[in-house]
Amino acid sequence: MPELQGQCMCGAVTVTATPSKDSLGACHCDQCRRWTSSMLVTFQAEPGYAALGPVKTFTSSEWAERAFCAECGSALWYRVTAPGEMHGHTEMAAGLFEDTGNPLQLELFIDKKPDGYAFAGERKQMTKSEVEAMFAQPEEGDSQ
Repeated sequence: MPELQGQCMCGAVTVTATPSKDSLGACHCDQCRRWTSSMLVTFQAEPGYAALGPVKTFTSSEWAERAFCAECGSALWYRVTAPGEMHGHTEMAAGLFEDTGNPLQLELFIDKKPDGYAFAGERKQMTKSEVEAMFAQPEEGDSQ
């Protein structure tokens, strides 16, 4: 995948990232909807992405943080901070970039999506319980 160059709304933060997949995802969870006033559309970033400028992070849950521009508030990324297989997994806000050219192929927390909007076409959709199971830590003695 080609490296992409993007920036926040005011231009104070510039971002360089390489998508690890040729697809976009949308998250409809309560936090993403509060953060963006809609859904957060992202792509999974390869390790080694860079952001220059006034970046702030906010620990938004037991397992993740969100980054935003300290000047204009633009959403930058969502990163998993919990230990385990997903640690460091980063979803970069697709709106920072001119056009990734990638299709929307996943919707998370589909059961939390308001009725007022919907995407056309078909894609994989995961409920709140399915997403939470994906992030669950195995209990001690569990062989998973």
